[in-house]
Amino acid sequence: MRLLLDTHTFLWAVAAPRKLSARALTALRNGSNELYLSAASVWEMAIKRSLGKLETDIPLGDLIAQGREKIQLRLLDIAAAHAVAVEALPFHHKDPFDRLLIAQALLEEMTIVGADRRFGPYGVKRVW
Repeated sequence: MRLLLDTHTFLWAVAAPRKLSARALTALRNGSNELYLSAASVWEMAIKRSLGKLETDIPLGDLIAQGREKIQLRLLDIAAAHAVAVEALPFHHKDPFDRLLIAQALLEEMTIVGADRRFGPYGVKRVW
């Protein structure tokens, strides 16, 4: 299964796995699953760090590298098709980063790993 980690899931998986649900932790530890972090999540974390709304013990680039090594994470770039797909999404969810994750998950046929129930109305598969 191809899993797209929500931003909080990535942060918890790398720094505080005890915050993950049992189902999410099992999915992340299942070696047959492919784990992805969207460039949208990287962008979101960069903005939050620059605004002082997200603190990490190490620089963001190092944190992402740690995640890539620790949980065999792959990066998912943002394609123009992902951005265009956001236009057609209804406004059940207003967060622009989450809307882009939803579009990516739908187009790439991925399951989102995250606690946010607002993904449900979009028909996105979600593990939590």
